[in-house]
Amino acid sequence: MSSISSRDHLIRIANGKEPAELVLRNARVFLGFDGKFCQGDLAIADGHIAGFGHYHGHQEIDLNGKYITPGFIDAHVHIESTMLTPAGFAQALLPQGITTVIADPHEIANVAGTAGIQYMLDASENLPMNIHFMMPSCVPASPLDDSGAILTAKDLQPFMEHPRVLGLAEVMDVPDVLNGNAAMRDKLDLTGPQHRTDGHAPGLMGKALMAYAAAGIQSDHECVTPEEAKARLQAGMYLLIREGSAAKNLKALLPVINERNSQFCCFCTDDRHPADLIQEGSINAMVRMAIAAGIPVWQAIQMASLNTARYFGLEDTGVIAPGRRADLLVFDDLTNWHPTQVYSAGQLVAQQGQLTIELAASVQPPAPLCHSVHLAPVCREDLAIPLTAPTANVIGLIPQQLLTHWQKRAVPIRNGQAVAAPEQDILKLAVFERHHGTGRHGTALVSGFGLKAGAIAQTIGHDSHNLIVIGASDRDMLIAIEALRQCNGGVAIAVDGQLLSHQPLPVAGLMTNEPMDHVAAQIDRMYEQACELGVKRDFDPFITLAFLSLPVIPELKLTDQGLIDTMHAAIISCQADQLPERS
Repeated sequence: MSSISSRDHLIRIANGKEPAELVLRNARVFLGFDGKFCQGDLAIADGHIAGFGHYHGHQEIDLNGKYITPGFIDAHVHIESTMLTPAGFAQALLPQGITTVIADPHEIANVAGTAGIQYMLDASENLPMNIHFMMPSCVPASPLDDSGAILTAKDLQPFMEHPRVLGLAEVMDVPDVLNGNAAMRDKLDLTGPQHRTDGHAPGLMGKALMAYAAAGIQSDHECVTPEEAKARLQAGMYLLIREGSAAKNLKALLPVINERNSQFCCFCTDDRHPADLIQEGSINAMVRMAIAAGIPVWQAIQMASLNTARYFGLEDTGVIAPGRRADLLVFDDLTNWHPTQVYSAGQLVAQQGQLTIELAASVQPPAPLCHSVHLAPVCREDLAIPLTAPTANVIGLIPQQLLTHWQKRAVPIRNGQAVAAPEQDILKLAVFERHHGTGRHGTALVSGFGLKAGAIAQTIGHDSHNLIVIGASDRDMLIAIEALRQCNGGVAIAVDGQLLSHQPLPVAGLMTNEPMDHVAAQIDRMYEQACELGVKRDFDPFITLAFLSLPVIPELKLTDQGLIDTMHAAIISCQADQLPERS
């Protein structure tokens, strides 16, 4: 509560001595600590819950037995990955029942450093959604990548006292943690008792996982197998179960959950595109999926609200109880999990899937954030992949995962260079440094994407967000690259020597202030175009492409420095008969 007078007011209402401002009558209210729905009235005042039982108010709404749950919380999300600014993000997510998110501004920080972090804090300040932040721990994600900024502990320290900063975000540089790197240790030391430290350790097991947890890492959202999930829980780490647009881990991990451990499990989306948010939902979609898979309703709701609030120390939300914020969802039934009403701090903000309020005007980003694509000239020779023999190291994609397989494949060669062979599902991939105009670039081959013609390019390339392009044609790759240069970043598709479509993302090459519906419709249209060109529907083409440049997820990835053996943090040749360098 904001003041003693507000608390006294709430006490009088809770004690039945004064009428509430609002009473939601005759509802089935989910009482999170008890894990049950109970029939009664919910009294609300000063944006908080006064009490549950039998109450009267200045305004009373009879819900006729409808269900009330706490507002849902996303335990780990990159707002930038929705391609929307914080205002557009809130517009998309509030009607879905997401009233609180724990955001990691890692993406914009890799482009613009502290200026990007400050923009995200400013742009989320006056929204009817609780947007908290974890400070990006690895900018850049790896020394094998070139980003737009380098953030040290000294750079991050001023943000740690901000009231909406909850700790240190996904610590993905596992080797630096395990090897006691001084710079990483300084970042880990930024966190105090009130902070949390999130992990990012795909595949880490055994003593290495024990050491990672001993360093103070308290959660992980990168588990893809039940064995990994069990190991995190056994190590005393919270399990953040992810269901994004590309990485879909929910169904694989649900069998791990039981009555003994569910309180340490939370839901997160990590990376979702706007079309998916509109069509499928967010955390509410995960609740629906979990229940359909056999998870009890009470566990699913707790994982979507209470558990996350408790992990992050958010004492004022996540549960319907006296003194907590009145962040509430009203459901007609417990089947589709699309809320009919959404309340944020006691205010009705969405009804029947539509906002009922006007959001504050969007905060305009500083000029450098809107001119962040500084790309050296690119020519056909920059796409060359020299090979002296037909066997190449190829990045093999895995459906619905961010992991890749290291393949050794026979590939076609022409004039001493590898060529794309879409009929064999072999495509060219290139990454170009786009922050400082250095001209540095890397090239490789990819299998499994399915593209039969054309090219897709974007300035979304986790985590350094250099320009990444995949294609069956050098000509179309160059056309897509040039389109992004002209519009200051975004996503582009080219085919048959023509630009087919593009979505400009002028804010750091990652986001746009355009209306949510327009962005969602355009990305959905481009998704269908990509599929018509052959991309397999097992992949979200844009998120899959974005993660092909992240050198901290096994096994092979591509950065502007070259093809990366991520298991050994080494740059290797595309030529398969050349031994990898070891660091």
